[in-house]
Amino acid sequence: MAVYTDIAEDDLKWFLTEYDAGSLLSYKGIAEGVENSNFLLHTSKAPLILTLYEKRVEKSDLPFFLGLMQHLSARGLSCPLPLPRRDGALLGSLSGRPAALISFLEGMWLRKPEAKHCREVGRALAAMHVAGEGFALKRPNALSIDGWRALWEKSEERAGEVEAGLQSEIQNELDFLSAAWPGELPAGVIHADLFPDNVFFLGDELSGLIDFYFACNDLLAYDVSICLNAWCFEKDGAYNITKGMAMLEGYQSVRPLSEAEIAALPVLSRGSALRFFLTRLYDWLTTPEGAMVTKKDPLEYLRKLRFHRQISSPAEYGLSL
Repeated sequence: MAVYTDIAEDDLKWFLTEYDAGSLLSYKGIAEGVENSNFLLHTSKAPLILTLYEKRVEKSDLPFFLGLMQHLSARGLSCPLPLPRRDGALLGSLSGRPAALISFLEGMWLRKPEAKHCREVGRALAAMHVAGEGFALKRPNALSIDGWRALWEKSEERAGEVEAGLQSEIQNELDFLSAAWPGELPAGVIHADLFPDNVFFLGDELSGLIDFYFACNDLLAYDVSICLNAWCFEKDGAYNITKGMAMLEGYQSVRPLSEAEIAALPVLSRGSALRFFLTRLYDWLTTPEGAMVTKKDPLEYLRKLRFHRQISSPAEYGLSL
């Protein structure tokens, strides 16, 4: 469950008077998501998403996130659009939290994506990268290579509770990535969290991308590697090269990868696997029992990391070289 802050009906009705959103008919909490409190509102005008930004989201980052959705939508990307208040601001306050109203996007996320869906995700990711060009605001990626050691230090002492020998394995991985991480690759705005539950489909047609609250500026090919990890492995841990090929073909049909980006893909994929292993490990070790958040297994991403270590050529991801 991802509702950390509850809201009173009277407070919500008052909040809506600041918007041209119609009158409240009903509202309910949304279980998906782990960072913020989300509610589906039905009003006399249209359904809307209400997001209350919790303490893990820096208020200073919100102009970037909300402005980015406006920028991408204006350039034709299907994504939620923040609703301005009557005074023009995109951000209000409700129940002691910064809050925003966001347009409702039709569709649902896929529990069992197929190769054809991965191709559409690749196209949409590339379209987002292209649409993000010219966005004036900047946000560094706090969860890229420079932030991994600090994150690891918070979990290192207890990592052996998850699997014996993790301390030396992860330390060696951090040392390798620090030395091998590419720097001179195309960069821009990335989504950084484009997992299946952040992509909506209507049937087999992709209807839009959601949840831009990890978006930042980083290497575009790093975003591709995040999607390979999130979409192209089966539940048994096996990499599905058919899905990988479809995703990469879809991406390159919109934005071809450079030779340098292709060569860097194994290292970037190791890095993105480590990033999600580390955040999951921290949450696994620190989230109290009974909390209204479903902890995700960090070992899933440790297995993906180990797979990427065995890659000898980018062609093994399904690329046509």
